[in-house]
Amino acid sequence: MTLLDGPRWGPREPGPARQLVVLCHGLGADGQDLIDLAPYWGKTLPHAAFAAPDAPQACDMGPFGRQWFSVTDRTPERIAAGAAAARTALDGFIDAELARLGLPAQAYALMGFSQGAMTVLYTGLRRAVAPRGVLAFSGALVAAGRLGEATARPPVLIVHGEDDGVVPAARSREAEAALAAAGFAVEAMYCPRLEHGIDEAGLAAGALFLQRIFAEP
Repeated sequence: MTLLDGPRWGPREPGPARQLVVLCHGLGADGQDLIDLAPYWGKTLPHAAFAAPDAPQACDMGPFGRQWFSVTDRTPERIAAGAAAARTALDGFIDAELARLGLPAQAYALMGFSQGAMTVLYTGLRRAVAPRGVLAFSGALVAAGRLGEATARPPVLIVHGEDDGVVPAARSREAEAALAAAGFAVEAMYCPRLEHGIDEAGLAAGALFLQRIFAEP
């Protein structure tokens, strides 16, 4: 199994971590791309540790960066197989981080951007112990027709820019509809005039979502 590593931040307040938030970057980036979210969300979760692992593969579409899975073949079968392989690596990282921090198995949330959002949705719905929640920014639901495989039913927050030209917002609308039809607690936010990125409104929505899911018993 590929052992992942990447930048970490927090907790903001002294003392041991009480929660873990894992941040998964997009195609061609690495963990540094998202770890700067930690100080912002750490204001809401001052006792949370944040970790942003580098994806397991070198990006095969550029000279630098990492990828969770290849998209050179975009057939649904190949994308699903890639997400399944990425899940194995991410599962190992989550378990290792929880153990390193001395946290119980359910004391974590998953967040991803773009391909990272696809990865955390695929992984989070199939974990033996569900995350407290999954935050999917500018992503899509891989293998939407296989939600019967889900072993976990965490609440899901979807955020997407209406003007995204990389991953169309329609992909998140499809994910929202599929998850809702399958009985998941899903909420979605579509940001006007936002391209492929995260804006202040999305950051604020993510902070409130994290605060709420970790406050629930």
